[in-house]
This record gives sequence, C-alpha cells and structure tokens, in this order.
Amino acid sequence: MTGPLVLFDGVCNLCNGSVNFMIDRDPGARLRFAALQSKGARAALEGALGKDAADRALPSEGDDPGSVLLFQEGKLYDRSSAALRIARHLTWPWRVLFVLLVVPRPLRDLVYRFIAENRYRWFGKSEVCRVPTPELRARFLT
Repeated sequence: MTGPLVLFDGVCNLCNGSVNFMIDRDPGARLRFAALQSKGARAALEGALGKDAADRALPSEGDDPGSVLLFQEGKLYDRSSAALRIARHLTWPWRVLFVLLVVPRPLRDLVYRFIAENRYRWFGKSEVCRVPTPELRARFLT
C-alpha cells in the first residue's frame, strides 16, 4: 500500500481518537497508520530514511512520543506541520486547515506542544497500543 503514513502515539487516547477521526474523513483511504512504538513504524522509516534518521525520529522505548509524524513523498513532518498536512487529505471542511501552514511554525508548534504535553492528563492513556479492526488492518503497519 502506498500513500502518506501517519505515525501516532499508540497509547494516547487523544491520538487514537484522532486516528478514528481521520479514518472517517479519508474517503479515499489514502492515509496509512502506524503507532510510533510499533515495529512497522520503525521498519517503514528505516527503509525510507535509514536507521540513523529513524532513530532520531522515533521515541526510544519508554520515552514519551511528543509528536505525531507524517511521512509523505519522501519527507518527514512533525508537530503542527504534520497535523496540518494530514488535514489536507481529509474531507471538507477539515482540509482548509492546511492554509494555517502560513502561520509561523514556532507559533503553531507552541499551541501543538501545549496540547501534546497535557494530552495524557486530559484524555488518558491506554496500557497497550491500538489494535486495528479486521476491516482496517490493511491501512495499519504493525
């Protein structure tokens, strides 16, 4: 399967809810998904970017993955840049959020980091990574 790859925190309830949101608003099923903590995420990034780049992008075991990542067309995006580029693949009206890329990245990432730092407190955390349903299994790297 080809297409943009969304790498998310597999134990974060907000992140899992966001994946469900994306799936429901991606009628062409172009987006693929992998938990940042998964072997599939590591294998995909190592294969595309090399081991050193994958090591820098992915959290070490036990570390808090502080960002969603988007791997698209050979480029890796993080934080607000990833989120807004993901929005471009969603249905109306969500795709218009892409225009917020004109806002300077430090300002966008300030808001992103505030949410990321509080996501477990506000939305909770699961003990294990998300397991895709049989219908969605083809869209997930595990």
